[in-house]
Amino acid sequence: MSSLSHLRSRTALWVGSTAALASRLLRRGAGEVIGSKLALALDPDLLRHVGADRRVIVVSGTNGKSTTTALVQAALGNPVDKQTGANMPTGWVTTLIRTHGAVALEVDEPYLAEAIEKLSPEVVCLLNLSRDQLDRTSEVRQIAEKWRLVIAGTTTQIVANANDPLIVYAVGPALNVTWVDAPLVWVKDASSCPLCTRPLSVEGDWECACGFRRPTPTWHLNSRSIEGPGVSIPFSVALPGEYNRGNAAMAIVSAHLAGIQAGVAASRVSEVKEVLGRFGTVRWRGRRWHLFLAKNPAGLAALAQLTEGFSSDLVISINDNVADGRDPSWLYDAPFDEIARGHHVFCTGSRALDIATRLHYSGIESTVIATLDDLPEQVTASVPVTVISNYTAFSEWQRRGTPC
Repeated sequence: MSSLSHLRSRTALWVGSTAALASRLLRRGAGEVIGSKLALALDPDLLRHVGADRRVIVVSGTNGKSTTTALVQAALGNPVDKQTGANMPTGWVTTLIRTHGAVALEVDEPYLAEAIEKLSPEVVCLLNLSRDQLDRTSEVRQIAEKWRLVIAGTTTQIVANANDPLIVYAVGPALNVTWVDAPLVWVKDASSCPLCTRPLSVEGDWECACGFRRPTPTWHLNSRSIEGPGVSIPFSVALPGEYNRGNAAMAIVSAHLAGIQAGVAASRVSEVKEVLGRFGTVRWRGRRWHLFLAKNPAGLAALAQLTEGFSSDLVISINDNVADGRDPSWLYDAPFDEIARGHHVFCTGSRALDIATRLHYSGIESTVIATLDDLPEQVTASVPVTVISNYTAFSEWQRRGTPC
């Protein structure tokens, strides 16, 4: 880096940190976004500078980014509590200046090209692609096309889910891919072949008549172990659900390719019990509430695996704020009926009536709650009450509750 570039970067970081401090002093927030935004405006190459000589692993996909990034952080030996959930350039700057050594960064799908270009990651971990917030994000196959162009010819090590046809299509032109047999619970966005558009059966070793097929995985998950070239490593996951075993497998393989012994990575990953409050329990108004985050059909399909552990009373909180996406059409595709059947369901949030209507069409009655303050007196479960919510509704539950 030239002395002029170095001075520009240092000035940008100073201005950003000053703005962040001012934001905190004025009680306008933590200041991380405004600080990083100003710093990037002053130095468009700031990411290259703060990421220089760093071992970076980037994680992207529609579902499980935050969880898998935290698991990679754990596998690298970094504190998981430094995970911010910020998955755009401003968040990467914050994470890079907060940490040292190898680091995992969460990347929102439309920003993968920028992450690869400016951070030169050692490993790119790609989880899945499905519909998400259609009013804000491109149609999922457009994302796959954009990824394919970015990845074409790259020599970067890529860890990819062999069970997702859209991931396989996007990664197709890459030169250095490690395929993982990670569980995939939602396949309805890949019902036709990305190459020829013929109907595609995505069960098991899927393939299309045109020759597009599931690649042979390098790493496999078994009930109690993960197996790779010449190794079989016992591991367990404290996070619930088979989908989190898949996230853990992707994290272990990514860390292994970045130089961490696979057995060490598996041991570290097994100790993670919650991520950003997800899967955690809070106490509020004399009751305990077990919080789960779900934001699209794939996320709800993953939670449908856990219904046996849900309380008899079930709260579904869905908002349609900007961070959630304004388009509620996904509610009618998500398997709410599989989750709600057999439970006493309370619907809350700005889309409470939509959820209640969706359940009504499935023959499931529910109770609409106008505000959260009206809820505690109506639930009857003595165990932690299961709460399923999307982004801003989840944040509201976190603000109200005290972690148990």
